[in-house]
Amino acid sequence: MSTLLKVHGSQNSFFILDQTLLEQPLTDAELVKLTTTLTSPKTGILGGADGILVVNHSAKPDTLGKMRVINADGSEASMCGNGLRTVARYLAQKHGQDQFKVETLQADLLVAKKADFASGVPTFGVEISPVHFDKKYLPFDNLGADKIVGKTLAVFDPDEKINFSILAVPNPHLIGFVPDIKRAKSQLATLGQQLNSPNPYFSDGVNINFAQVLGKNKLFVQTYERGVGFTNACGTGMSATSLAFYLTQPENCDFEQDITVYNPGGMVKTHLKRQAEQFSIELIGNATFTHEIKVTEDDLHANNVDENNCQITETGEQDAYLKFIEQLN
Repeated sequence: MSTLLKVHGSQNSFFILDQTLLEQPLTDAELVKLTTTLTSPKTGILGGADGILVVNHSAKPDTLGKMRVINADGSEASMCGNGLRTVARYLAQKHGQDQFKVETLQADLLVAKKADFASGVPTFGVEISPVHFDKKYLPFDNLGADKIVGKTLAVFDPDEKINFSILAVPNPHLIGFVPDIKRAKSQLATLGQQLNSPNPYFSDGVNINFAQVLGKNKLFVQTYERGVGFTNACGTGMSATSLAFYLTQPENCDFEQDITVYNPGGMVKTHLKRQAEQFSIELIGNATFTHEIKVTEDDLHANNVDENNCQITETGEQDAYLKFIEQLN
């Protein structure tokens, strides 16, 4: 029997599939089919998910493993901060190490075990980098500049009340600061659908984050994620938004202190770092395993995974996480 794990970071949920334990790894076509089936709220087990996190061997000698991120629509993401925390925990337990690097699509990233946020809420910190502002890394076009940090964009906000920033971490993000996140949700939905359909501005689509400043070093972030739609949280989005917060509102953001970022699924902390002119962010948050799913390898290859042919065991960790977020309110 093979094992899938149902996991989440800030209730941004995934299935972890460790291909290194299979006799024959799934092909990319099989992975896409399995992902679209498992993640669907209609066809997926346990209510579906936002994607599958694939663990592979890394050919690099200084990394403990390789993570691939397959979105719900079958596309592959460059990175996933919430997902990386859960993969970091999985590899830490598998290999008995608390600090190491994980290979991702564009960078080898440092991860480390942190003090638990609360009892029964395992917590990991992960590096979010590289950070780029130039449009060639995103890409974007027809916005009047090659770099946009703290600018109004009438094409996205006709009233020009929102200051936007665009950066890649390495996933592309459009960030806007709004006075009231609840009132702005419909605008976020419209913009998310527009910019992730054929459009003249972001040829590859873009993750869109609206943020409300709650106080000194404190934010609430809501994300419309490319390839997914609205999510409970987006790790790279909260990281990118934290950096945009510092760059555009330094009076409200102390670079030396952690930033507390609330989201619909809970809370994380971010810590900004800079070496010369290059920024990076550490994203710190829960890495919760909710279920263990036993399934045959043949059924994985055949995309025949449902609750009738799986053995599903609940871990109990979700109860501890829900108690933790109750304390946030």
